[in-house]
Amino acid sequence: MIVDLSHPIATGMPVYPGDPEVATAPATSIAMDGFAVTALALGTHSGTHVDAPSHSVEGGTAIDEIDPARLMGRARILRVSVGDGETIGVAGLEEQLRAWDGERIALVHTGWDAHWGTARMLQHPAVSIELADALLALGVDVLGVDTLSPDLSDLASGDSTDEPASLPVHERWLGSGGLIIENLRGLDGVPGETCELIALPLRLAGLDGSPVRAIARVTPRDQH
Repeated sequence: MIVDLSHPIATGMPVYPGDPEVATAPATSIAMDGFAVTALALGTHSGTHVDAPSHSVEGGTAIDEIDPARLMGRARILRVSVGDGETIGVAGLEEQLRAWDGERIALVHTGWDAHWGTARMLQHPAVSIELADALLALGVDVLGVDTLSPDLSDLASGDSTDEPASLPVHERWLGSGGLIIENLRGLDGVPGETCELIALPLRLAGLDGSPVRAIARVTPRDQH
């Protein structure tokens, strides 16, 4: 069983406040040129994407330097129920965390992908430093969320004249050499609490992130 966890890339799609807009336009056509090519303009953090450490760490590892194998493997899904702008702590997740069985990929399922493209998209919940540290202590090095960011977005974007955005989970997670996958969708379609995740980035030389085609491969083992 395969579950697609990626948002489609399309002109005018939602982006993080201040990020480049996504646009596609015909460059050639079959009728005029005998083949179709499309011009594509987008940011490195468009749609479902992975953050490399260099996204928020000066001199951090770039996306093309990441071993692709790190973005392929057994993942455990943390299912949480939270409201607008709430912080996800460890309280209430103890049983799920005790069930950890060596998975180094954690996917946080809040259901916020249902608000993709709406005003509530920015009011998403955030991962707490406490939870980030608990996952790091379990050996997790890839953190995936079905929100714009594991940090609060409505406060982080701010004003261009303000101080730099406050991104504590980014700084902690990417600063430890970990990777963050943002804007996952469809985790409610993954039965059970584990799956095999494949989320491969483009090999963009020296850059800070890349869109991915994220999929969950579910086996009979995962459904028990």
